[in-house]
Amino acid sequence: MNNPAVTWWDRIVSGFTQAPVPHVTGTELALVVLLAVALSLPRVTWRYFGLMATVTHELGHAFAAVTTGQRLGGIRLGLDHSGTTTTYSRRPLAAVWSTFWGYPVPAVVGAAMVWSGFNGWGPAAMSVGTFVLLASFLFIRNGMGLLITAAAVLAAALLVLFVPPEFNGHVMIVLGLALLVAAVRDLGKLANVHLRRRDRLPTSDAFLLYRATRVPAAVWIVLFGAVVGAAWWFAWQPMAQVFATVPAPGIFPA
Repeated sequence: MNNPAVTWWDRIVSGFTQAPVPHVTGTELALVVLLAVALSLPRVTWRYFGLMATVTHELGHAFAAVTTGQRLGGIRLGLDHSGTTTTYSRRPLAAVWSTFWGYPVPAVVGAAMVWSGFNGWGPAAMSVGTFVLLASFLFIRNGMGLLITAAAVLAAALLVLFVPPEFNGHVMIVLGLALLVAAVRDLGKLANVHLRRRDRLPTSDAFLLYRATRVPAAVWIVLFGAVVGAAWWFAWQPMAQVFATVPAPGIFPA
């Protein structure tokens, strides 16, 4: 009888090879887009899927901090989609860099997942995501954060175990598009804080960047939007190729 833990680990390791490129039809892709929207927009699903966007947001801060030589103090997560990442640096520009890479990262990760799904690297994306989530346990500093991260690891483990490698690409496309939609939703929430909920400005990355650089928060929000828009453009390229193969209504191939 196979050991489930060994099987799970073998599936993760074996994921770092290219799988067959999935065949995605225009109809399927349209349904995938609707499913991604259903995960990220309605309150009932956003309550849970939004936690994935929050984890990705905070990991973006953490990764940017580590890659610029900052000391990572820890990550705290809340069920209300709040999160904080504490870093220590004597270089102001490094701190600005790590503060910036929060809101854009879900879109960047989402675009990478969509690309991986379309190009046969869905299992690899799933394996990388599992490793990153496992490593993040080292930096979680509150009980709720540990619970949220454990749930994310469990979800990743179930996907690795029970989703056939040839179907991983489809799963990655759905999750990637959902993260892209989530990034737009979170940008809207950020703009709302600056326009209507100014009592919550201290929680805004754009406000923190303004305090550190004196560059207006609106400029930082526009820059967030530019990166999110570029991620959407990148993800749209393989999708456009699929939609381009769909015959126009009333036109039939000879």
